[in-house]
Amino acid sequence: MPVYEDVEASTRLFQELARTQGVGTYVVAVDDGSVRQPLDVAAIAAAGLDGVVVKLRRNVGHQRAIAIGLSYVAEHFGDDVVVIVMDSDGEDTPESITQLVAGLSSPEVDVVVGARKSRVESLKFKTFYIVYKTLFSLLSGRKISFGNFMAAKMPAVRRLASMQELWTHVAACVLGSKLRVQGCSLDRGPRYAGKSKMNFVGLALHGFRALMVFAEDVLVRVGIACTLVAGLAVLGGATAMVLKAAGFATPGWFSLAFGILLLVFLQTAALTLIILMLSGMVRSGGVLGIGSYREFVAEVLHARER
Repeated sequence: MPVYEDVEASTRLFQELARTQGVGTYVVAVDDGSVRQPLDVAAIAAAGLDGVVVKLRRNVGHQRAIAIGLSYVAEHFGDDVVVIVMDSDGEDTPESITQLVAGLSSPEVDVVVGARKSRVESLKFKTFYIVYKTLFSLLSGRKISFGNFMAAKMPAVRRLASMQELWTHVAACVLGSKLRVQGCSLDRGPRYAGKSKMNFVGLALHGFRALMVFAEDVLVRVGIACTLVAGLAVLGGATAMVLKAAGFATPGWFSLAFGILLLVFLQTAALTLIILMLSGMVRSGGVLGIGSYREFVAEVLHARER
């Protein structure tokens, strides 16, 4: 779980985890460069849990903090554990973990993701989320209906930790990983304390980062759309020439119509060429080396001595 300037909410979450999931739960909390409220490993121990606080040298953002946490888990744990990715503010309720883990009992499932049944959000956020999902589906050809709250088997975690896309957008990385994903409808809870630090601009940027994971697909789809527009411009220009030759064009109409269509064709054709070059340059399927996350880590604090 990533934690950024949110000690009160995360401390309560540790207590709720101990109450609902038992003291056998191991916590990997990634302190994302907090300055005002740095997370103390004593908060985990006080809840009766074992775990670590991975303190980062600087703030790297929510998604990268999760990527660092998963990379740490992939390096330090064996195949006999189940990994839960969740926020530290209480909106991902500890009671829902049982439902997520139950879905992993099938050998045909690698990851169980939490799809929201209800949200404690404003109308503005809900509207933006609908627009975001629609654009994502049109541009990438995939549907996204979940966030970071998920349960995964360790082989799936190691696969995700080796993907560069994980550092850009966790949910989109899961979609592009080819893992066997199952959805689980869950209610979203209210924050335990404080206010969300994500504003509208941050939400919009988060949505665009999801599209960046599928940059090649997006570029190809935009290129096809530009090619179609260029083709329609050529067809329109030919029609204008036929009407001019047949004497149906009023004075000045042909020059105006043909000029506009020519500009549309030249612009879309140029954009198509640029997109084709970019799609050849973009490769989002890179593999990270083991331990590459360590350059962001300042220290790792253990709740109990091993």
